Amino acid sequence: MSTPSDLGKDSRFFRIEMLPALHGDCLFVEYGDSSRTRRLLIDGGPIATYKHLEARLDALPAGDRRFELVVMSHVDTDHVEGIVRLLANQPLPIRVIDLWFNGWNHLSSGGRVLGGKQGEFLSALIVRRFEDEQWNGAFSGQAVVVPDDGPLPERTLAGGLKLTLLSPTPATLAQMRKAWEKDLGPSVTPGDLDAAWQRLAQLKAYLPGQGLLGTTPELDSLLERQLKVDKSAANGSSIAFLAEFAGKSCLFLADAYHEVITASLKRLLQQRGQPILRVDAVKVAHHGSAGNVSDELLALIDSPRFLVSTNGSRFRHPDAEAMQRIIARSLQQAPTLCFNYASKTTLGWAAPARQAELSYRAEYNPVANAPYRIEL
Repeated sequence: MSTPSDLGKDSRFFRIEMLPALHGDCLFVEYGDSSRTRRLLIDGGPIATYKHLEARLDALPAGDRRFELVVMSHVDTDHVEGIVRLLANQPLPIRVIDLWFNGWNHLSSGGRVLGGKQGEFLSALIVRRFEDEQWNGAFSGQAVVVPDDGPLPERTLAGGLKLTLLSPTPATLAQMRKAWEKDLGPSVTPGDLDAAWQRLAQLKAYLPGQGLLGTTPELDSLLERQLKVDKSAANGSSIAFLAEFAGKSCLFLADAYHEVITASLKRLLQQRGQPILRVDAVKVAHHGSAGNVSDELLALIDSPRFLVSTNGSRFRHPDAEAMQRIIARSLQQAPTLCFNYASKTTLGWAAPARQAELSYRAEYNPVANAPYRIEL
C-alpha cells in the first residue's frame, strides 16, 4: 500500500553500468519503473573480458533476460568480440528484440555479406540467431545511418526510452567500405553463410585464452581480418546516439568522430529550438582519445558527468589532452570524470590538490573488476 510520502514520487529510473572491459567498451543500461526493468546492451568489450559480461547476465532473473536492443557500435575488436562470444552460445542466454550492427551488407546499396575467405562468421552468427526483422529492425533492415538532411532519426524502445541517432553518416559508412575493401584485397566475393555456419558449428566455443575462436590460427586470422580494419574508418562508422528517459539523458558516443557528432548535435538543437543540449552524462568517445574531443563539441553540451571506459592497457587512454579539454571547456563546473578503472592512465586525475586547482571531481569504480553503476 502506498503511503502519503509515496504519492507523486516518480519511481522511474535510468542507470548505466560500465563493465570492466579492459581497453574497450561494454555498457549495460537499465531503465523502467517499479513494475518493470528494461535493458539494452552496447558493445561487449574484447574477448578476454567476456567473463564479466557473462557474470552480469547470469545475475539476471532467469525469467527476465529480455533486451530491447543490443548495439554493436562498430567492428573494432575492443567493442565487438564479447558480442561475438555471446552470440556463439546455444541457446542464446538472453532474448533480444532488436540488434543494431552495420555489416558489409549495410555499407552500400545492394551490398552483400563478406565471403568465406574474408571471415563471415559474425554475419553468420547474426543470421542464424535472429530473424531478418531483428537485424537493424528499427530501420527496416537497412543501415543504421543519419541521413544527410532532414530530421535526425529517432526510435523509441518499449517502455519509452527514446534514442536519437547521431552517427554514422553515409559519408563515414562509404569511408568504411573503402577501407574494408582495401584491407580484404581484390578477391572479395559473396560468401556462403551456410558453409560458414558449418565451419563455425564445429568449433568448441569462443573461449577466452584460446584464441579468438578457440581453434586454428588460420581461422582466428580470418575473423580478425574482418574485425581489424582501418581504425579511423571503423571509428567513423560508429553507431552513436542520445538516449532519453523520464527526464534523464546520456550521450553514448562509441568511437565516433567529433566532427560528425558536432554536426548532428547542431542539427538536433536547431530542430528543438535550443542553444545547448543538457544531458545527465556523456559516455566519452573512443575511451578519452584526444582525437575525439573538441572545443566545438563541448560548447554544445552541458553535462555534469563524463564517463570514461578504459584501463589504458592499449594506446594509453584516456589522453591527458582530452581530459584537460573536458575540464577546461565543460559548461558545467566542476564536471565529474567517472573512470571504470583505477589504472596508471586514470589515477593521475585522483589527486585532491589537482581536482581543487582545476575545478573538477574524479570518481573511480568502488569495486575493482565489477560493473561501475551510474544512476542518472
